[in-house]
Amino acid sequence: MSVRIGTRASKLALTQTQQTADQLAAVGGFPVELVHIRTDGDVLKGSLSQMGGTGVFVAALRDALLQGTCDIAVHSLKDLPTGPALGLSLAATPQRVDVRDVLCARDGLKLADLPSGASVGTGSPRRAAQLRAVRPDLDIRDIRGNVDTRLGRVPGLSGNTNDAVVVGKSNDLDAVVLAAAGLHRIGRLDAVSEYLETDIMLPAAGQGALAIECRTADAPRRAGSTEGSQGVLAQALAALDDPDTRLAVTAERALLARLEAGCAAPVGAYAYRKGSMLYLEAVVCAVDGTATVRDKKATDGLTEVGATLLGIELAEVLLARGAADIADLAAS
Repeated sequence: MSVRIGTRASKLALTQTQQTADQLAAVGGFPVELVHIRTDGDVLKGSLSQMGGTGVFVAALRDALLQGTCDIAVHSLKDLPTGPALGLSLAATPQRVDVRDVLCARDGLKLADLPSGASVGTGSPRRAAQLRAVRPDLDIRDIRGNVDTRLGRVPGLSGNTNDAVVVGKSNDLDAVVLAAAGLHRIGRLDAVSEYLETDIMLPAAGQGALAIECRTADAPRRAGSTEGSQGVLAQALAALDDPDTRLAVTAERALLARLEAGCAAPVGAYAYRKGSMLYLEAVVCAVDGTATVRDKKATDGLTEVGATLLGIELAEVLLARGAADIADLAAS
């Protein structure tokens, strides 16, 4: 048996998919093959938020699964829409890595040290809104591109090979904000000038985690269920699943679903287990940064049902405090 793993062809996607493939092969004892899938997010130009947000990277991979082009697909979990995908299951959530966002700035500057009017690039309304909340004097620019392309917009960063200033392409910004997890996976953490702690910037739901998706018939069979499989692939997928990561992202995604938050909604959420409790903190921001609603809750219900209820309950708190009035939660 050879397992075909669907992936986008970007450097980050290939790296994290290859790492997952190596783990699956080691656990399952079967050969693996990477299948490159081109998505709308790789082809279309313009603002990512105006194209439907990060969900545009998922649809083609899901189609490939359903059509039998590949057996599993590896996603950045934050890209995965919260709604169910008929015929597919989230088979495994490997252990999460650093959830934080990072600032990659010229001259090693930190967020507090950037001069007034400094240009900071991000393609995320969530990041842009939280940046404006703490530094309303910054010039936040909407940018696109893979990790290396975005880092190339900032002069002098370690690993950059081009020193020409080309507006809109290279060395034309003072800083960019990216996810620590992505930089870690491709070995570019040396470009980081500051890790943005969660009290400054809450991450996207699922940030730092991977989602391994497969056809429901091939997914690990849950206790008490007749759906799914007990085959070699299913057993290998079950071995990669990290229970604490699954609890955390379940809570975060339940919050998004209850808020009916679109891909471009300025919402941050972070859940984590500590001892016998699961904690969840979330924020909804006005896009211009002038208003925020932020709160947190915890539960001792360490099950997927308990995590889901935690997300729903915190979403209700945010809505009661006016979250829907300060932000277009349906933005996509």
